[in-house]
Amino acid sequence: MVEADHEHGDYDRNRELKLLDETKAGVKGLVDAGLSKLSKIFVHDSHKVNDSSSSSSSSSSPPATDVSIPVIDLGSLHEEGNSRHEIVQKVKDACEKWGFFQVVNHDIPQSVLDEMLDGVRRFHEQDAEVKKEFYSRDITKRVFYNTNFNFYTASEINWRDTLYCLLAPGPLDPHQLPSICRDITIEYSDQVKKLALTLLELLSEALDLESSYLKDIDCGEGIFMVGHYYPPCPEPELTWGIGGHTDIGFVTVLLQDQVGGLQVFHEDQWIDVTPIPGAFIINLGDMMQLITNDKFMSAMHRVVAQKVGPRISVAYFLRQHVDDESPRMYGPIKELLTEDNPPIYKEMKMSDLVKLVYTTKLVSSPLNHFRL
Repeated sequence: MVEADHEHGDYDRNRELKLLDETKAGVKGLVDAGLSKLSKIFVHDSHKVNDSSSSSSSSSSPPATDVSIPVIDLGSLHEEGNSRHEIVQKVKDACEKWGFFQVVNHDIPQSVLDEMLDGVRRFHEQDAEVKKEFYSRDITKRVFYNTNFNFYTASEINWRDTLYCLLAPGPLDPHQLPSICRDITIEYSDQVKKLALTLLELLSEALDLESSYLKDIDCGEGIFMVGHYYPPCPEPELTWGIGGHTDIGFVTVLLQDQVGGLQVFHEDQWIDVTPIPGAFIINLGDMMQLITNDKFMSAMHRVVAQKVGPRISVAYFLRQHVDDESPRMYGPIKELLTEDNPPIYKEMKMSDLVKLVYTTKLVSSPLNHFRL
């Protein structure tokens, strides 16, 4: 499957998928093999790929717009005075209007961020035979890697490989992590967890609730971390790094390198999320939109494929996973409801949403399945 004609000849989709899956080498294996033309399994509808000026194939493409997502400085969070209140107001505004923002001065050393990105790179670029030991389609495993979690259910697959780590609930045996990035994964996750809990406090306060509210209802109990690897693509105008989607959890803390390519959908247009050295991108997921009864929004976002690369990102999701057995039910927070703001979602377990996304070919927001 080194080269495939996506315009002519017989096409057996299932065979193409199986051939790639059985290599256990992912998209990077295709690049290493000298792929110069995409297989049809990667080719998306042209009107979807070419729907904005910024979805072109090179890093020099013009931005979708000169609008940029909010950047919030956390440096003064613990100072006396009105600093925390001002930060909470900025978070509230960003969550209501965007569902996306960046944070700087978060107290996590740049060296930790750089080493985490390098750890993901090392994993994906190590000897293929070693990496194959982690390749799996069993989504109940705590640690595994593959290309596209929805490989067999999606209409078209995307140009990326991913290392998955289920960090919580329950302790993860460190020896399950790849040795090539084990130490930094543990250190990074410990540091980002502190930031994530701080963000839950700020979000609680932005909802005029007690600072511990979201933590107390277990929004931080599930932690799922992934390391995405987007190799350079020979025909980036035909595919996506990740197509348009919303995250399914409460909050995502995303670290991206300086290659760029992430876009967020805002006011009917795609906005480039320009990398800021040392910053984290924070975006809200479907569960946050559900429990806030649409007060805070889960924003659609995507990653364009590019000829440059690899692009590397690390996403830290506050969410449970498919086999989570927590009995906790989630619905719109009662303190936010009024006669003029009745609940628009029914109560559900978060695992219901996760299973829906992992097992169903969705054509619209998964939240539509839980609307009253």
